[in-house]
Amino acid sequence: MSGILYIVPTPIGNLKDVTLRALEVLKKVDAIICEDTRRTGLLLNHYQIKKTLIVLNDYNEAREIPKLLLQLQNNNLALVSDAGTPLISDPGYKLVRECLAQNIPVDSLPGASSILPALTLSGLPPDKFFFLGYFPEKPGHRITLLKTLKPNITYIIFVAPHKLVKTLENMKEVLGDIEIVLAKELTKIHQSVKKQTIEKWLEELKSKSPKGEYIMLFTLNH
Repeated sequence: MSGILYIVPTPIGNLKDVTLRALEVLKKVDAIICEDTRRTGLLLNHYQIKKTLIVLNDYNEAREIPKLLLQLQNNNLALVSDAGTPLISDPGYKLVRECLAQNIPVDSLPGASSILPALTLSGLPPDKFFFLGYFPEKPGHRITLLKTLKPNITYIIFVAPHKLVKTLENMKEVLGDIEIVLAKELTKIHQSVKKQTIEKWLEELKSKSPKGEYIMLFTLNH
């Protein structure tokens, strides 16, 4: 009988947001697969959990996945990301796909994700929402994508701080000076969720360099 791969969400900021079941799984598995040993180490140290950590990221997954599949023949492993639910704009999908293809059991625990807190705090309609992950790297591809967006849907996007201003400029070019919600530092002391027009955001962000990962939310009207 093979082992089990557990997909374990971790807190997005506040360490108290880890679930009791997540801690139970992290304590009982044979090793933990993570993106960054330093980030995962902070959580494990806080809850006094000592485990072997295996790094899996976009750069080494082709090499590491075959090794992990071998380990899963006899061991239970947990997959975590730096923050939130693994696989959501994070590594791990290919490992899960291969486990399922080889009939290795996979279990996914419910838990923290920045998407739903951002949506429920935004004041935007939550009945129909679409998560776009990260926008395409190239401005031309971003503009092409923006032109395909439909009205009456709340869109949720992750944006890196160094790309935020350029992304907003692309959006204003295609969508006009619409209102945008930007959320950051969710669950932390300096949590911020604010809505204003793109022009006002650009004025604010150009006067101070954006820091930290942002979650952007907006809807388009007819």
